[in-house]
Amino acid sequence: MNTQRIVITGGPGTGKSSIINELLSRDFICFEEVSRQVTLDARKEGVEQLFLTKPLLFSELLLKARTQQFKEADTIAETIVFLDRGLPDVLAYMDYVKSDYPKHFTDSCETHVYHKVFVLAPWQEIFVSDSERYENFDQAVEIHHSLLETYKRFGYELIDVPFESIANRTDFILDHLNL
Repeated sequence: MNTQRIVITGGPGTGKSSIINELLSRDFICFEEVSRQVTLDARKEGVEQLFLTKPLLFSELLLKARTQQFKEADTIAETIVFLDRGLPDVLAYMDYVKSDYPKHFTDSCETHVYHKVFVLAPWQEIFVSDSERYENFDQAVEIHHSLLETYKRFGYELIDVPFESIANRTDFILDHLNL
């Protein structure tokens, strides 16, 4: 299949999951964020914040899961699949914490290319911390900048999603894709 992979990215607490849920409610195929599950699985093993204690291991698990999502998109009989974050997000977070990563991280981003990338900027009014999100708003802003730099490094043209209601933000994305 020749499925278009559309990434919705942004720092923590920017509304990505809300838009993914809205797209799901409109019967679009979406792959949800995998980091929450990796975090919850680590907690079952007694590690409270795997990314903070073992960022490379956490990132390896994310890279593997997001690569699997990328490949799985080709098995779906739809022309468009939405993803809550993409492979470059893994590198952006590693850069944010100033941690080195192996060359295969970069190689994976170069060989698995997305069709479009929509970016949600930090938005103080909707930002909420929870048990899986350790970042505060200022850190979310820093992560946002790291995401922008990383996606641009891989040659992506980023599409900024305006601050609007969930429905309007979703409509903006769909209109941009002519859907």
